[in-house]
Amino acid sequence: MTARFLSLLALEIRCCHSFLSRIERGASFNYVRAVTWNSWTRRPIFEPIFGIGSLKTLRKLAERFGKLGVDFRGLSTWMPRSAMRPAEGDTSDCILVVGISRPKMAAAFLTVVLLSLFLTFHILYDSAVYSLHAASAVEGRAVELVSQARATPPLLFSSKVHFPRTSRHLPQAIIIGVRKCGTRALLEMLFLHPQIQKAAGEVHFFDRDDNYGKGLEWYRRKMPYSFRGQITIEKSPSYFVTPEVPERIRAMNASVKLLLIVREPVTRAISDYTQLRTHAATASTMTNGTPRTVQQQQQQQQQQQQAARSFEELVIRADGSVNESYRPVAISLYHTYMHRWLEVFSRDQILIVNGDQLIEDPVPQLRRIENFLGLEPRIGRHNFYFNHTKGFYCLRNETSEKCLKESKGRRHPRVSPVVVTKLRRFFNEHNQRFYELVGEDLGWPEE
Repeated sequence: MTARFLSLLALEIRCCHSFLSRIERGASFNYVRAVTWNSWTRRPIFEPIFGIGSLKTLRKLAERFGKLGVDFRGLSTWMPRSAMRPAEGDTSDCILVVGISRPKMAAAFLTVVLLSLFLTFHILYDSAVYSLHAASAVEGRAVELVSQARATPPLLFSSKVHFPRTSRHLPQAIIIGVRKCGTRALLEMLFLHPQIQKAAGEVHFFDRDDNYGKGLEWYRRKMPYSFRGQITIEKSPSYFVTPEVPERIRAMNASVKLLLIVREPVTRAISDYTQLRTHAATASTMTNGTPRTVQQQQQQQQQQQQAARSFEELVIRADGSVNESYRPVAISLYHTYMHRWLEVFSRDQILIVNGDQLIEDPVPQLRRIENFLGLEPRIGRHNFYFNHTKGFYCLRNETSEKCLKESKGRRHPRVSPVVVTKLRRFFNEHNQRFYELVGEDLGWPEE
């Protein structure tokens, strides 16, 4: 390849025969003149070369070019030491000619190279811009571009090339809860829609004072990059039960849309107990690499003590009444928290998602959410398959399949049917209050 390239852009040393013979004898000169040969005009351009005290350098150069197949020929025109012009001179003088021996072929070669580089750059740049797969490689997800929600593709030969821009936006929709009702599953399912981008993890901006004090710009930087027309969604289940959150969210965006996913209260309480017991069993004495405070250690000890007790012991007091102060039970009293949200937001800004139906048949619930968010229906049954080992639906898109992590669908402890019936009777009145608030009957069992 090197020899072929040099034959096109031929760097030729053309010397008289007597000079070549003097190279063989190791002759030495004070300096040598150089000529750049212009093959277009067929005329030499004379330049001096300084700093050459011996012809050994030229001999090595000649040998190197000779191995590459460069042509060495005698030349009848040379330049004497006395002037930079052609003249009758001494046969000891030499001319070093650097030029293009095949100008047409070289021009064609360079044109092809430049076009290849330009097209390669254009293809790579388009691929980087239009494929969000790289941007979302963590999720292994390929995102379609919707024509009406994206800028038009760049024009190759237009005077100005415009590429679609991405930026971080505050969320236009938030999953506010409820804990252990399927908030993570709901977010991952919605992420199948090409017009939805999701925040990574739970941000806890509105429910934690230290995060809220960092300001909206900090919150915005936690959001993913999105195209114009896409909706950004984040979820933090503790938003629903934290008193300050509704007002804080309204201060950010009074027209935000809220998703509240709920499950049958007894099932939710058992799932919450299961997670608390698992976390207590694996709890560390460190928090983010630093020792826990005294208060945190006391909370951990209390959780470990509760984890050692059965679900029945924790939810039913010694006198037979339901322990409403036990957190898994308290969170299942949905109406006590829903009041605060309806005091701040209108009912049409909050969509109630049935978490039990989402697990059994995801598509109808997702169709309601697409309509609520003003999105074109894109998520269908082709996006799901049932995993018999895990016992729930897993997700698929055009390029990959994904199941939620192992903590989802963990096995619940066996609870006494008597306790389950007692809890359902207890929750029945509270469920009716919740139905009245939201204007929907979710059909949860009364016994």
